[in-house]
Amino acid sequence: MNDLLIVPAHRELNKRVYWLIQLRWVAVVSALITIAVANALLPNTLPLVPLVSVTLTVALYNVFFCVYARRLDNYEFVPRYRQSLAIAHAQITLDLIALTVLLHFAGGLENPFFFYYVLHMITASILLSRRASFMYAGLASFLFCGMLVLEAQGIVPHYNLAGYRAPSRYAEPIHVFSISFALTSTLFFTVYFASSVMARLRAETKELAQAHLICERRAQELAQANLICERRTEELTQATRVCELQVQKLAELNAKLKELDAARTQFTLLVTHELRAPVAAIHSYLKLILEGYVPQEKQREILERSERRAREQLDLIADLLELGRIQRKAVEDEETGPVQVDEILQSVSDMMRTYAEDKGISFSIEITPDLPPVKATPDHIKQVWTNLISNAIKYTKPGGIVVASATQNPNYVVGVVQDTGIGIAPEHRSHIFEEFFRTDEAKAMERHGTGLGLSIVKRIVEIYGGQIWVESEVGKGSKFTFILPKIT
Repeated sequence: MNDLLIVPAHRELNKRVYWLIQLRWVAVVSALITIAVANALLPNTLPLVPLVSVTLTVALYNVFFCVYARRLDNYEFVPRYRQSLAIAHAQITLDLIALTVLLHFAGGLENPFFFYYVLHMITASILLSRRASFMYAGLASFLFCGMLVLEAQGIVPHYNLAGYRAPSRYAEPIHVFSISFALTSTLFFTVYFASSVMARLRAETKELAQAHLICERRAQELAQANLICERRTEELTQATRVCELQVQKLAELNAKLKELDAARTQFTLLVTHELRAPVAAIHSYLKLILEGYVPQEKQREILERSERRAREQLDLIADLLELGRIQRKAVEDEETGPVQVDEILQSVSDMMRTYAEDKGISFSIEITPDLPPVKATPDHIKQVWTNLISNAIKYTKPGGIVVASATQNPNYVVGVVQDTGIGIAPEHRSHIFEEFFRTDEAKAMERHGTGLGLSIVKRIVEIYGGQIWVESEVGKGSKFTFILPKIT
């Protein structure tokens, strides 16, 4: 029980030992940089050989700790914890001694870096017990104050930071006492507050561990009771499987009915919204002719205008029907199978090339050999290519270029249609795949259009688990890219 409660409270000790080792590498590098900078600012003042030697000694014993700590991963928990605790004590002790020696050779009392002892006190409070932390506060105070006294008494030499501190300050009792008192009190206050926080955290961790053990025992009791319930429910499970299958079938049928109803409602709204004004216009044209308000010589013009509007509405109705079919997921009722995207691109390109030549546009295709098939229907893939390529040609001025390509990446077959047309403004790109959306630039260049082509393309691509996106710049063209999963 006690060993189990130790685990949560000290689970991270070995990791924290690694953390302390890593920090020491940072400290070694920082010390070398500091020595170099100090020597540049105070030339011929610092004893470089002792300072560098002590720093390299720290690096050397850090290598030993690093290797030894890695070996602890092969031990059981309790021995590993005790060994990690010993490493932590050894590291902190050696670090305090090394810091004191570095301070001695770097000015002693004159060196402002003596407050680095505080970092070691915080580290000791995190890793060790409160008693051990106070012990290290006393050790650090003893080492630092002892160094100051030995230097002040002339027992050990003092290395003055010429040009930075007065050469006699280290021997003045008031300075020795004030610095010693300030550091000692700071260290003990730091240990007191840090260890208090850690003690609270460890107590809460122990409470959580005890609660965890209670929960585990209750969970075992519940597991045994659950086994009994499971045995008794097996008979009921077998009896309910038939019912579940029937319910599932009914749910699927109900979902399909809801989808069909939603599609029918949406289709009705779209037709009402998009067809009302054009049909009303056609009706008005014909009524003017029938009632004799249009002169004989202008009747043909009015009839041709009505015919154009009617043709536009037929295109719109065709797109609406296709969109409604896709929204109802009619693709589930069709036979999908392996489809070669490149072969369909070849067949579509023959039809599109004539359209491009009539507009004076250069049209070409690029196909990577040996493309894998995708799961789809040929008609849907043909519709994707046709809509994208016809849009590119439609919105590209004479003399422009349209290129369609089929390639692959590790997981998808990639289709790209790129043009040098009018482009799409950034504020319109997020709406370009919405139903009936057309930019003002598109309407100005080509009045005829339903605004459903890209919406249909997006629905088709997404039905088969793909994606489509656009990259564009106004006046420089657009690049539509779609991806479909390979059949492996």
